[in-house]
Amino acid sequence: QVQLVESGGGLVQAGDSLRLSCAASGRTFSTYAMGWFRQAPGKEREFVAAISGSGRYTNYANSVKGRFTISRDNAKNTVYLQMNNLKPEDTAVYYCAADQKYLIPTVANKYDYWGQGTQVTVSS
Repeated sequence: QVQLVESGGGLVQAGDSLRLSCAASGRTFSTYAMGWFRQAPGKEREFVAAISGSGRYTNYANSVKGRFTISRDNAKNTVYLQMNNLKPEDTAVYYCAADQKYLIPTVANKYDYWGQGTQVTVSS
C-alpha cells in the first residue's frame, strides 16, 4: 500500500512557475513508476508526465513538453513537477499516481495509487 500526498498548488499568473511535490509512504518508492495527471472542471483526467522508478525514463504530454519537468528523489520518497511558463489552460486539479507494473505508464487506469490532488489556478 502506498499513500501519496501532493502539495505546492496555488494561484499564479500566466507566465509564472510552480513546483508541485508528491510525498509517498513506504520503503519501496524506487520500484514505482510515478505519474502526474490533471483534471479541469467538466473534463476528463489527462496525462501530464511520468517517470520511471529509477528516474532514467520520462514521458510528457505534448501540451506540456518543454514547459514542465518531472523528477524524483528516491531518498526522500518524493516526485516533483516543475511547471514553467504556466498558461490559463493549465488550470486544473493535479494528481500524482504510483504504479509498480509498468515502466512509465501514460494511462490513468494503469496506476494503482492516487493522491488527493492539489489545485493549480493560472490567471490571464
